[in-house]
Amino acid sequence: MRTTVTLDPDVEVLLRHAMRENGAPFKQVLNNAVREGLLHGRSKQQRGKAAPKLPLFHMGLPSVDLEHANRVAEQLEDEQLLARLRRGR
Repeated sequence: MRTTVTLDPDVEVLLRHAMRENGAPFKQVLNNAVREGLLHGRSKQQRGKAAPKLPLFHMGLPSVDLEHANRVAEQLEDEQLLARLRRGR
């Protein structure tokens, strides 16, 4: 099939680079790139549809107040850092 395609400048650079790298003509490089892109896109869609559904569980109410969880995590990290510095690491 013969057609006219307008390429974005970055795509043209990529195609020309592939032509030099592979020593292949423009038509072959373009066909290979389109074929690979379409096949890869189709397999991604198929993988997305085949994604397993994971079970959900209600874990109840939290046993600790999570309102200041980041603050607690920072304090624990600070304590670890101080302990390491005291040991000389």
